[in-house]
Amino acid sequence: MTCISALVLFGCSSLRHVLFHSAAWDLGIFDQAVYLISQGQSPISSFLGFHILGDHAATIFYPLALLYKICPTVYWLLLVQAVALASGALFTNYIARQVGLTRRQAIAIAVVYLLYPLVFNINLYDFHPEVIALPALLGAILAARWAKFGWFCFSIFLALACKAVLSLTVAAMGVWLLIFEKRRLYGAIALLSGIVWFTIATKAIIPFFGGEAASVTRHISRYSYLGNSFAEIFQNLLFNPHLALEKFFSLNTLEYLALLFAPVLWGIAPRHLLPLIAAIPTLMLNILADASQQRNLVHQYSLPILPFLLVVVIQTLAAGQGWIQRPRKIILWSLVAFFALGKYGYFWTIYLDSLDTWQATRQAIAQVQSKGGVYTTAEIATHLAHRPLIEFTDANSPPADLTKFEYILLNTRHPGWLSNRDFAMNLVNQLKNTKQFQLHYQQNDVYLFVKNSSARDKTS
Repeated sequence: MTCISALVLFGCSSLRHVLFHSAAWDLGIFDQAVYLISQGQSPISSFLGFHILGDHAATIFYPLALLYKICPTVYWLLLVQAVALASGALFTNYIARQVGLTRRQAIAIAVVYLLYPLVFNINLYDFHPEVIALPALLGAILAARWAKFGWFCFSIFLALACKAVLSLTVAAMGVWLLIFEKRRLYGAIALLSGIVWFTIATKAIIPFFGGEAASVTRHISRYSYLGNSFAEIFQNLLFNPHLALEKFFSLNTLEYLALLFAPVLWGIAPRHLLPLIAAIPTLMLNILADASQQRNLVHQYSLPILPFLLVVVIQTLAAGQGWIQRPRKIILWSLVAFFALGKYGYFWTIYLDSLDTWQATRQAIAQVQSKGGVYTTAEIATHLAHRPLIEFTDANSPPADLTKFEYILLNTRHPGWLSNRDFAMNLVNQLKNTKQFQLHYQQNDVYLFVKNSSARDKTS
């Protein structure tokens, strides 16, 4: 079941990518960084404008680069993501058996995990390193209960390597293990590791590699109503609690919680909610954020909640409680939730909207021969990210100097995310009237401009 799920997830994300619906933000960012690491170059993302460690202090990209040594392809990231997401079913099954559930019940819980809409949906939303933390957190829970010290430490460090903010989840998990699970050694390790890594990541790594753009603009801007620094945010939460309470007691929060709990509502019992202590940091960050994408089952932000939500369901079922206890009915509920909230329908709707230029786009990409700089749409950028310089079109932020690029690839019929047809057509007309670029390919409103040799010599 796990292997089949991994194949299905990998096939879906790969098909989305082939159909030009993956995007520079975020797949292009991570693909470019991992490629540059594999080539021994500094992974400075031209999409972000700074070193990849300045984004989320995700050191996991360095071991991932070993795969690119075998063959540099973005499909490694999609495969790793699919395997990581699918493997969570194995750990879920083991946790269920560890607390005494029957084999059929444990399999049903594994199906609940695989059909939880977030697992399928996040697989379609490009690539995010925190998917690797999902089985790592489940593995840490299992290792703590089985008293596997080395396995536990490895799982914790793997989760911390995926994203700096996960250190809060690890620390909160430590509190849960230490106080309520009576796993004092494991709880202390998780709590200390989380606090130490959060401090190192936010006070040293992110500011050093990313500067102001990474430490403030990227990470605090979504909480700007609370302050412009971690210190200001903490002070406002302490002395102006009404700012946060307005967010907590809102229809948006109610809707978010309903989406989060609906797929497993049958297995939620108040007396078994203690594992959600580990999910409190993520819940608070998502509820307090201005960004609506942090409160849905499409993006990656709710992923750290899932392991502990599943533990709640498992413990409820083990206690003989919950609305539903029969495996078939549990699976039926999960199927209904998946069909209601899964984004599988995109494959016969929005993912097909650019088929009319699909062949022309592929032919244009094939003619980008060198590793020179590329300026293109956000969707095409993920197919050309293996180079030091690549940027995507943004109608609100056009590039000041087009001559730094060797190739400019535009699709005026489908101009891409943050762009529009007028911007793309104006850019095409501008390039047609300049001597620095020549039109190299044109078909079905797809244009490839290449910098002419004299302009290239001047730039070099």
